[in-house]
Amino acid sequence: MLNFQRKHEKSLPDVNKSVQALSFWKFLGPGFLVSVGYMDPGNWATDLAGGSKLGYQLLWVILASNLIAIFLQTLCARLGVAGQIDLAQASRAQFTKPVASLLWILAEVAIIATDVAEVIGSAVALHLLFGIPKVAGVLITGLDVLAILALMKFGFRKLEAIIVTLVATIAICFMINIIWAQPDWQAVAGGLIPRSQPKGEALAIAVGILGATVMPHNLYLHSAIVQTRKFEDTKLAVRSATIDSAIALGMAFFVNASILVLAAAVFHKNNIPVDTLEKAHELLKPMLGGAAATLFAVALLASGQSSTITGTLAGQVVMEGFMQWKVTPWLRRALTRGLALIPAVILVSATSGRDVDGLILSQIVLSLQLPFAVFPLVLVTANKEIMGPFTSPKWITVIGLAIGTVISLLNIQLLVEQLGLLPVSFLAIGIITFLFIFRHDSANRVNHD
Repeated sequence: MLNFQRKHEKSLPDVNKSVQALSFWKFLGPGFLVSVGYMDPGNWATDLAGGSKLGYQLLWVILASNLIAIFLQTLCARLGVAGQIDLAQASRAQFTKPVASLLWILAEVAIIATDVAEVIGSAVALHLLFGIPKVAGVLITGLDVLAILALMKFGFRKLEAIIVTLVATIAICFMINIIWAQPDWQAVAGGLIPRSQPKGEALAIAVGILGATVMPHNLYLHSAIVQTRKFEDTKLAVRSATIDSAIALGMAFFVNASILVLAAAVFHKNNIPVDTLEKAHELLKPMLGGAAATLFAVALLASGQSSTITGTLAGQVVMEGFMQWKVTPWLRRALTRGLALIPAVILVSATSGRDVDGLILSQIVLSLQLPFAVFPLVLVTANKEIMGPFTSPKWITVIGLAIGTVISLLNIQLLVEQLGLLPVSFLAIGIITFLFIFRHDSANRVNHD
């Protein structure tokens, strides 16, 4: 295995190797930071739409998406721990400069789409709880940049503890609401069984669920934040990071499934499609009581705030890894957050309050971007010069490529069915093919600047 000492800074240099991990418990944490991206307001939108319009039918899509997420995040953890490099840095090293630049642009688009969903969700929650206008709420969420800076100064473990608390808050709120909703558990079990491939609106929602569950920015983020651990036994570190991911994403599956089950048990049962988060909140009052509606809003706020923190960190990882821009941390994070505020304000205004439709659109954008993160991840972790003894075996590489192909085909079908964009679909296939063609030869892959 080569020694990858690079000219640029380490991933998230202000917290790199800042946590002494001498036991398994010290490795727990990064997976939970990643998991908030799997239960952000974008997930709420797709799960509420799926549950209210189709009942329990798409539960299996959430389960399949979550299993894919665990597989991919495990690869990210291995890349960060064993390769000591994040996905953005590795992509820059693996591919030629034009392809790396293209991947950077697509990653930024994905992060903006993610941030838009998170900012809108937080703004809606502030409106529901405190009556703050949504446009003002969007602007208020920009203050999370200051929160990140303050939290990071107290140590990365403190940031992780706050995120875990927010995740637990979301889970508890939905656990209580599910108990009150009394869903049809037999139908819930049946919804976990794969059905025929969804079409039309069901396909759009299913692809949205996939994009909301397996998020491109999380692949970059996870490979960076696992490097906050300082360890001696790489094999133990890889195993511990894998377990951390599985536990955290298991909780994320519970939350996502709970949102869809709640929507199916309360809204679909009464033939009420939900097209806004506000509508879901208002309908819960007469159906389950004011306390249920309040829990819904509290969980939404916790979801939005926790995911904005990790989304902003992902923006820093992508900008530094691909472009090697040397910018002070507060400016990098402010820029990342600022890029999301303008489209969020526009979307809030343009959708006339139909926030679920706008959020689903943002998640479809994420799904369209996903292959451009999945294929590089699979190729990089199959590179022995980067991964050494932890290089992915061929069967894992094959599974990873199959996942990327299936996601691409679903995206193509959605584009053709919804927009008739067949030429654009073939262009997307061509771009993905370039990832395989325009790679550096073995001697130059890891020394590319």
